[in-house]
Amino acid sequence: MKRLALILIICAAHAHAQTLAGSGPISGYDFMEPTTQQLQDDDFINPAFFLVDRGLALWDQPSPTNSKSCGNCHQDIETDMYDVSRQYPKYDTKLSKFINLEMKINSEIVNKLDASPLAPGSEDLLALTSLIGLQSRGLPMASASNAETQPWIERGNTIYKTKRGQLNLSCADCHQDHWGDRLRGDTISQGQINAFPIFRLIWGEVGSLQRMFTWCMNAVRSEPYNNDSDEYLALEAFLTKRAQGLTIETPGVRR
Repeated sequence: MKRLALILIICAAHAHAQTLAGSGPISGYDFMEPTTQQLQDDDFINPAFFLVDRGLALWDQPSPTNSKSCGNCHQDIETDMYDVSRQYPKYDTKLSKFINLEMKINSEIVNKLDASPLAPGSEDLLALTSLIGLQSRGLPMASASNAETQPWIERGNTIYKTKRGQLNLSCADCHQDHWGDRLRGDTISQGQINAFPIFRLIWGEVGSLQRMFTWCMNAVRSEPYNNDSDEYLALEAFLTKRAQGLTIETPGVRR
């Protein structure tokens, strides 16, 4: 009976994957248990919203050096930050470099608030990223197609398909070739990035996209890249392109 039950579970997972396969990119939301989906669906119980509240407080918090705040320049966050997060990563002409949203936030903190940048993955940076990302929730993922962005997408594609670590696995091995299959009781998702920052249940806290990259590389026993490295930026650029067709779910909840 146990063997039959296992076969039925595997067949059901395969059938579900086949049903989804014709629908284009698939959010990690569709691979979650209903109880986890409910956590994301209800803003009142979504654990990531504690950081959104933190972000609102930081938005109007005066800088200790010049007394300015984010709210001084961007008074109505719902209006001024609408559609902002989905514009990243991109090439910033003022900074003359390719950046993601977190790097843009830190640039504003340094140049406009005359304050020190927030550490990558820190609670305050995650709070502001979650708050700004929330203003684009429900909008479709976008990806710049200009000459400055294309080389980053191509480099990210190469990184995505490169086997690495002691397990000799690439991102594509799991999230492109074997999504829908079972691994240690879980269904492998497509690894889409439309919900970051996310509250991950096994972390017990909110984490950034780059934290997820590092976690995956550690899982295959590979040396991860540094935060804000060109490699991580390129991977984000490619995955943003790959996620076109999905809607933004920030802040998300994942297992």
